[in-house]
Amino acid sequence: MPGASVAVMPSSAASTPTSRKASLVPERKYKCQFCNRAFSRSEHRSRHERSHTKERPFKCMKCKSTFVRRDLLLRHDRTVHAKDGGVPLHSDGKRRGGPKAVRSVSGPSKSSIIDAGALEQQIEASSDGIFDVETAAMLVADMQQKASAAARAGAHYDGSSDMSFSQNSTSMMDSSVTYPNSAIGLSQWDGFVSQAVDSKANSISSASGSFDAQNASHGGLAPVLQAMINSLPPSAAGTPTPQSPYTMNRAHTPGDASAAPNGFKAPQVNSDEERNIILDNIRASDSEHAIPEGFRVPSLSSLNRYLSTYFGLFHHHLPFLHPGSFEPTQVAPPLLLAVLSIGALYSFDQEPAYTLHIGSKVMVNQFLQNKENFSSRKCPLWTMQSSLLNMIFASWSGDPKGLEWACSIKSLLANMVAGNRYELKLRQEAREGHLPSRAEWVEDEGCRRTYYAVYIFFGLLTLTYNHTPAISFNEFEDLQLPSTEALWNLRVADDAAWQDHLKVSPSVTFMEAHDNLFQGETLKYSAFATRVMINALFLEVWYHKRSPEALQDVVTEYKLRLALETWEKSLDLVEPEAVTVPLSAPHKGHPLLFNAKAMFRNARARLEVDLKTVQEALRYHDSYEVAAAMSNARDRVKRSSEMIKVIQECYNCVETAVRQGVRWVARTSPTNWSIEHPLCGMDLMIILSLWLYRLEHDEEPATEEELVMYNRVRQLFEKDLEDPYHSQLSSIVARLWSSILDEVVVWGITRLMGEAFRLHSQALVGYVDDVAVSPSVSTPSMTSQGADEDSVY
Repeated sequence: MPGASVAVMPSSAASTPTSRKASLVPERKYKCQFCNRAFSRSEHRSRHERSHTKERPFKCMKCKSTFVRRDLLLRHDRTVHAKDGGVPLHSDGKRRGGPKAVRSVSGPSKSSIIDAGALEQQIEASSDGIFDVETAAMLVADMQQKASAAARAGAHYDGSSDMSFSQNSTSMMDSSVTYPNSAIGLSQWDGFVSQAVDSKANSISSASGSFDAQNASHGGLAPVLQAMINSLPPSAAGTPTPQSPYTMNRAHTPGDASAAPNGFKAPQVNSDEERNIILDNIRASDSEHAIPEGFRVPSLSSLNRYLSTYFGLFHHHLPFLHPGSFEPTQVAPPLLLAVLSIGALYSFDQEPAYTLHIGSKVMVNQFLQNKENFSSRKCPLWTMQSSLLNMIFASWSGDPKGLEWACSIKSLLANMVAGNRYELKLRQEAREGHLPSRAEWVEDEGCRRTYYAVYIFFGLLTLTYNHTPAISFNEFEDLQLPSTEALWNLRVADDAAWQDHLKVSPSVTFMEAHDNLFQGETLKYSAFATRVMINALFLEVWYHKRSPEALQDVVTEYKLRLALETWEKSLDLVEPEAVTVPLSAPHKGHPLLFNAKAMFRNARARLEVDLKTVQEALRYHDSYEVAAAMSNARDRVKRSSEMIKVIQECYNCVETAVRQGVRWVARTSPTNWSIEHPLCGMDLMIILSLWLYRLEHDEEPATEEELVMYNRVRQLFEKDLEDPYHSQLSSIVARLWSSILDEVVVWGITRLMGEAFRLHSQALVGYVDDVAVSPSVSTPSMTSQGADEDSVY
C-alpha cells in the first residue's frame, strides 16, 4: 500500500482531501517495477521487490538456509546456531535514533541476583501468597527478557539461579518493557526428531527425574520457578482474581474442591506407585514397541503439574472430558498422553509437550492398525478424544506440517463421530424411555460432548484456514445439546438423588435450538450448548458466502441476521454456572460464553467481509505471505452503514485488551483465554485496520457516522498516537494486536499471526523497518510425524 501521513479526523466536520495530505512526507521516488508501490529509500524498494521475485540473497554460511532480509539471517543465527560454538553474526544496520551504548556486565552483583528467597518474596508481593500459573507466565517472560538482555551484554547464562539480572525495573507490569517468549532452537528439534524417527526400540524410562533433570529451561522456566510450580496444589493451576466471577470456597483447605457439591478438582497422580501403574499401562499398550526411543514419562511432580494446567486452564474452554471419573491410572494411555501434552504446553514445557504428543499419536495409530475388521462404530470413545486433542495440538502448533497431518485425518475422525453417535442412539432406544443411571448418563453425556467438541474444532479450522467443514449440522439433528457444567460436575450420594437432578435439568435437541433461532424465538440452554449453536450459525454464514447465489439471496442473509440476533438475546437466558472455574478474565459468566461471543463477532463480520485469501495464506505459515494478503484485502472492506456495525464488533474486540491494559492482557491471556480469541480476532483486526486506512487515505470524505466511529477508536489509542513514528491509527491498531499475540506464547500459531500483523502494520505506513524482532517460536515443530507417517492415521 502506498504510505501517507496520518489524518486527524475532526470531531465536527468531514475532512477535505487536501487536509489529509501532509507536506512533511518524504518524496517517494523509488517505484516498484512489479506494482504501483513507491518508497522514499531504494533499500526499502529492494526489500519489497523480493516479495515479488522470491529472491533470498542472505545465505547462512553454517547451514543451507537462505533469507529475504539480513535481520532474519541474524535472528536465525542467534536462535539456531547460538550453541554451535561458532562466531556469531553481528548486525551492520543502524536503528532510528542512532546506536545505543551497551552496558558491560562484568559479573553478577548482590543486587542483581534473583535467588529462591527473592523470587518467593516477589511472588508473595504480586499475588498475596497465592502462586498461580498466570503469575508464573509473567515471571517467566520477565526472566527471559532479562536473561536475553544479559546475554547480549556479554553475561553468561547457564540456567542456574546465579544468573545476572537487572533490577532497574522491579515491577512485572511495567508497560514499557516487552517480554518475548524464549525460543527452542530448531537444531534442538531436528536432533530430537531424527532420534525419534531413526529408532523403533521401546525405551520408556521409569526414572523419576527424566524430565526435571533436563536443562532448566525447556520452556524458559528458571530452576527456582520450576521447583515452585512443581509444588503447586491441584487447585492452583489458576487462581481467581477480583476480575473473575468465580471465587474459591475458603471454608475448605486449598485444592479441596470435592467437599463442595459442584466443586472442581483436577485429577492427580497420588504416588510413585500410581506412576508405575501408568508406566505399565503404556508398556502394555505399546505391544509393538512403536514409541520412538527418547520418549520419557514425566516425573510425578511434572505429571501432576500437567494435569493441573490441563484441567485448570484448557479444560474449561472445551470441557468434553469428565474430571470426576478421569483416573490417570485407569484412562487409556494415548488419551492420558494427549492430555499431558497440552498440559505441558500450558506449563511452557515445550519439548516434553512434543514428546508426549508424538507418543499419543503413535499409540492411537497402533491401536487402529491392529483393530481387526475396523469399523467406525466400534471405535472406543477415547480414540476420538485422543485424536481430537492431538489434532488441536498440531493445528495450532505454528508448523504447516502439523496442520497438514491434522487435515489428513479429518474424515476419519468425522466417521468415528458418526459411527459412535449411531451406537449412542441404539443404547438410548434400548432403555425404552427410562432415565439413565448416573454412570450411564455420564457415559452418554461424555459422548455428546466429544461429538460437539469435534464439531467446534472443525468450525475453528474453517474460520482460520478456510477449510471445508468435515461435519454438517445435519449430523446431529435429534441429539441432545450438552448439559450444564453444574450437572456435568455434580457429585451425588445415591442414584435416587441423581434422578431428581436429572428430571429438572433442561433437555433440548440440536434441531429444536436451531429452528428456534431461525424463527426468532429465544431458548434457555447451557453455556456449552450456546457455544455449539454459535458454531452452527458461523458455519451457515460460511456456507452462504461460498454459495454462487449469495449476492442475490437476500432472504437467506436476512434469516442469518435474525438467527444471530436471536442467539445474542438468548445469552440472557443461559443457565447460570455455579462451578468454580479457576481463571481470571475480564468477562462475566463461564469461559464458554466468552469464547462464544468472540465467535459471534466473527460471524457478524463474515456477513460483510470475506477474507478467504488471508485464511488460505495462513495455511502455509509464511508471515510475509499472510501480511501481503492482509494488505491486498483493502478493497474488500467497504465503507457503508452496514460496515459501521461490523466496525463496532471490531471495536468491542480490541476494547477489552486496551481497557484492561495491553501488557497485562498480552501476558495473561495465553493461559486464561482460549486459542479462539486470537483466531476469531484476526479477521476483526484486519478489517478494523483496513477500514481506518481507507478513512485516512480515501479521497471520499468521511460521513458523520464514520467520523463518530473513527474518533471512538482514536480515543482508545491516545497514548500511542504520541509516538511520531506511529502516528497513523490504522498502523497503530495492527501493531498493538501484534504485540498482544507476540508475548508469552502457548500456541505457536499466535506468534506467526503476531509477526504477520507487525509486517501489516509496517505496510500500512509504507516502510519496512529494521526493528529487531523476537525469535520465531512454534508450539513444538512438526517437521516429522515420526513412526506413523506412512500409516493410515
